[in-house]
Amino acid sequence: MYRNHHFFPCLHCHPHSYIRMVQHLIERCLLLHMSRDQCIKALAEHASIRPLVTLTVWRELQKENKDFFRAYFHSISPRPFMSKTSSCFINLI
Repeated sequence: MYRNHHFFPCLHCHPHSYIRMVQHLIERCLLLHMSRDQCIKALAEHASIRPLVTLTVWRELQKENKDFFRAYFHSISPRPFMSKTSSCFINLI
């Protein structure tokens, strides 16, 4: 009987399952408001996913969901302190 010696799906044995797993892990990183680079680093360190694989899946997701990623990048981009302060003063007036 065949026994899978991998804990996670293997890129070579089950490429479709592996890519779906990477996609799922990227989606979890998005829920944690991680940047692309933070996601790549986290998956490399905690799930032993090669950075090139994560980057490739990320790019495909980005191609398929342009509007989502545009809004996502806007929401996680650092905003200057002055603009936050200015908007607070405007709301108080």
